[in-house]
Amino acid sequence: MAAPKKGRQGTQGRPGRTLALILIAIVALTGGMFASGHTTPRLGIDLAGGTSITLQAKNEPGQKNAINPTNMNTAVDIMNRRVNGLGVTEAEVQTQGESNIIVNIPKGTNSEQAREQVGTTAKLYFRPVLTTEVSGGDPAASPSPSASSSASTGSDKDSEKDKATDKATSSATPSATSSTQGRAVTDALKADPTPSGSGSPSSSPSASPSASTDPATAKLQAQYTALDCSKKTVRAKAGDGVKASDPTVACGQNSQGQWQKYILGPAEVEGTDVDKASALFDTQGAAGWKVTMDFTSKGAKKFASITGKLAQNQSPQNQFAIVLDGEVVSDPFVSQALTGGSAEISGSFKQQEAEDLANMLSYGALPLTFTEASVTTVTAALGGEQLEAGLIAGAIGLALVIIYLVAYYRGLSLIAIASLLVSAVMTYVIMSLLGPAIGFALNLPAVCGAIVAIGITADSFIVFFERIRDEIREGRTLRPAVERGWPRARRTILVSDFVSFLAAAVLFVVTVGKVQGFAFTLGLTTLLDVVVVFFFTKPLMTILARKKFFAEGHSWSGLDPKRLGVQPPLRRTRRVSAPVDTKEA
Repeated sequence: MAAPKKGRQGTQGRPGRTLALILIAIVALTGGMFASGHTTPRLGIDLAGGTSITLQAKNEPGQKNAINPTNMNTAVDIMNRRVNGLGVTEAEVQTQGESNIIVNIPKGTNSEQAREQVGTTAKLYFRPVLTTEVSGGDPAASPSPSASSSASTGSDKDSEKDKATDKATSSATPSATSSTQGRAVTDALKADPTPSGSGSPSSSPSASPSASTDPATAKLQAQYTALDCSKKTVRAKAGDGVKASDPTVACGQNSQGQWQKYILGPAEVEGTDVDKASALFDTQGAAGWKVTMDFTSKGAKKFASITGKLAQNQSPQNQFAIVLDGEVVSDPFVSQALTGGSAEISGSFKQQEAEDLANMLSYGALPLTFTEASVTTVTAALGGEQLEAGLIAGAIGLALVIIYLVAYYRGLSLIAIASLLVSAVMTYVIMSLLGPAIGFALNLPAVCGAIVAIGITADSFIVFFERIRDEIREGRTLRPAVERGWPRARRTILVSDFVSFLAAAVLFVVTVGKVQGFAFTLGLTTLLDVVVVFFFTKPLMTILARKKFFAEGHSWSGLDPKRLGVQPPLRRTRRVSAPVDTKEA
C-alpha cells in the first residue's frame, strides 16, 4: 500500500486554526483599544486643530552672519528633537523664508508645555553665581562657614542623603534667602541645607559688584537693583543682548515658588559641552528623581576648572547657575572640583520637572536666538471639510471596487469583502493604539494612504483568484486548484507588497512633515495586507473550496467552468484510412 503524499496534505494544513488565530488577535487588539480608553485615532493639526508658533531668528551680539541655512537647519533639527522628546509627535518644525521657523503643535498635546520648551531653546550656559536674593527682598548675606566636617544644617532627608553618598567634607550655612532648587549630590554637588535662622543679612550684598568708577559695573549693579523678577515682562528682558563672556543679571524660581534675582559671572561652560542628560529615579539612595549629566572631553575640563574655583568660595559664590534663555533653571552649589566628566543634580524633583530639566540640558544649545513672532490657533474647519471629502471619495472608490468584485467574481467577492473588512478593522484598531503608544497622529495625507491601501489589498485578492481560475482552466478541480495556485500567487503578492513597502520606507526617510504620515500609513497597511492574505484570505478560501457551492462550480460561485471557458477533454478516435486501389502491373 502506497504511503500518502505528505506534501499535498501539508499544503492544505489546518485552515480553521489559522482563522481562529487571527480572530483571537483582532479580539485582543480591540479589547486593548477599549481598555486603554483611546477608541479613536489621534488626529493631526490639519484635522483636529492646534497651535501654530512662528519663531523669528536674531543674530547674537557680535555675530552678523549667524542667520544662514546651516544654522537654521540645525535649529530646526534641535527643536524637532526637543518637541518630540516631550511626546509631541506629528508636530511640524520647518523653516519659512530666511529667518523664520514655523512650529505646528496638534491639539490633544500639552501645547503650553511644548510652547515653553520651544520658546526657551536659546543658548544654554553654566555661569557662576555672584549674588542672589529673593526678588523684592534683601540681598543674600555672606554665610559663616561651619566648623563641622559635614553639613551642619539641613533637613533629615538631606542629611541621610549626604551620609548615604558620603559627599562633601565641608559646608557653609547659607542665608535664609538661598535657593534650594536643583540641589546636587554627586561629586560634592550637595543639597542646599535648610536656611539657618542665625544668618543675618548684611546691609549690602557680599558678592555684589562694588560701586566703582567702572561704568559697566555700575550699570550692572543698577540693573540688579531695579530688577523685579516677579513681573513676567521684566523677566523676559533680563540679560537680553548680553554676550556669553560678560556678567549679567537673571531671574529664577526657587523650590518655594519665589522668584529670585541673580548677578552672574561670565559663562564658563556652554550647552554644547553637555554630551548627554537624562532623568532617572534613584532607587538605591532614595533620593527621588534626579538628572544626570555627561560632558564632552572639552566640557569636562571646563566643568572641572569652574567647579574647582567655586568650591573655594562661600555661599552663594560657590553656586553655579544653569541659565537657559536668560532664566536660571537650576543653581546647585559645589564643595569640591568635579573631575569625573559627569554629575547628578537631585532635589525635590517631580518626574516632569526632572524630565524638563534633562530636555533643556540635552537640547538647549541652539546656534541662534529666537523670539516668538506670533502664536495662532489653527481651526479644524478646513481640515474637517477636507477629511469629509476624502472619506466620501474613499467610500465611492470602495463601493466601485465592491461592485466590480461582485460583478466579476460573484461568490468569490464575499471572500474579498470579508478580507477588506478584517483589514479595515485591524488598521483602525492599530492606529487608535499607536496614538497613545508612540504619539502617531492621523493627518490628511495619512487618510489618503489608507485609501490607496484599498487598491493594494484588493489587488492581492485578484492575483490569488486569477491563479485559482487558471488552474481550473487547465482541468483541475477546485481544491487542488487552490493548493497549486497559492504558491504562485503568494510569490506575486509578496513581491508586489515588498515594492510598495520599500517605496513607503524610502518616502518616510527622505521626507518630513505630513508626507511622512502618508508613507507611514501606506507601509502599515501594506504589512497588514500580507497578514490578512496569509492568515485570513487563504484559510477561508481553503475552507470554502470544500463546500458544494464552490466545489461544483455553481454559476454564481465565480468558478463556473463554462464561464471560465474550460473545454471538455477531447476523446481520441482511430482514424479510418481510405481504401487504396491496387495498381496492376
